[in-house]
Amino acid sequence: MSDLKLFRIDRQVATEVQGTSLALEKSLQTLIEQNLETFLGVRFLASEFSTGRDHGGRMDTLGIDENSCPVIIEYKRNSNMNVINQGLFYLDWLVTHRGDFEMLVLKTLGEKAAQLVEWSAPRLICIAGDFSKYDEHAIKQMNRNIELIRYVKFDEDLLLFEMVNAASAPVNGSVAPAKTGNGPDSGQKAKYTTVSQYLDKADDKLRALFDTVKEHLEGMGDDVQFKVLRFYFAFKRIKNFACVEIKTQERKLLVYVKVNPDTIQLEDGFTRDVRTIGHFGTGDLEITIRTAEDFEKAKPLLERSYENA
Repeated sequence: MSDLKLFRIDRQVATEVQGTSLALEKSLQTLIEQNLETFLGVRFLASEFSTGRDHGGRMDTLGIDENSCPVIIEYKRNSNMNVINQGLFYLDWLVTHRGDFEMLVLKTLGEKAAQLVEWSAPRLICIAGDFSKYDEHAIKQMNRNIELIRYVKFDEDLLLFEMVNAASAPVNGSVAPAKTGNGPDSGQKAKYTTVSQYLDKADDKLRALFDTVKEHLEGMGDDVQFKVLRFYFAFKRIKNFACVEIKTQERKLLVYVKVNPDTIQLEDGFTRDVRTIGHFGTGDLEITIRTAEDFEKAKPLLERSYENA
């Protein structure tokens, strides 16, 4: 059971709101699926998705996150259920049946979404009323992108999610090329330069600047995860809070954050409202960082985005 406590304040008198984390009911799974993007930054694709007769399983919830990575969500419904091993079983099936997943994305979200599926970091999210210390330790040994999220219900109208632990697969910088053509099964491959390749080409000054920004973002909290994607680096908690592109020719970093541009004074050449401008990554505010001075100015905005995530 989580040690988080919630209090209701009425006329300067505090009353504790009792939380519960009983066995997860189907109604709670339905609630999560109906609000998946709000809760987890994941677009819903399917519930109880069958892996076929030969495999003999059903994934609780299947989705695609804001970085276009496949996401499997499994719910731990009782204390004896080994939800992590079950989720890994489905994750292994998913990466060997990419065509099935991409076809589901095509049917549900359209051709563009299917072509942009990012296979570098498929995720498993396990949601439960509680996890043991053995669960928390086990995911660190598996070299997979796994997140353990504890939920607590307070009264009838409050639901809390707490990131218990997260593990990331090793970053090797190699990402399969995106597909082109008329559908997800197209055999042609697009040629592009990945963000990792741009970083390799960066001069010493730009690379040092990136390392400084990366160290700061990762140091914001124990829950920060660093993801290497095709066109940008993502820094996330449960959701992204910063996406970084490397611009080698202009010798600058572009950082996209989840800060409402209407709440700040935009500065030409430093901050830009990109709500109506296409860009990689997520976030409505673009920050341009060329120097250490720019980075110092950017820190309050980075911290706001971290809190918003």
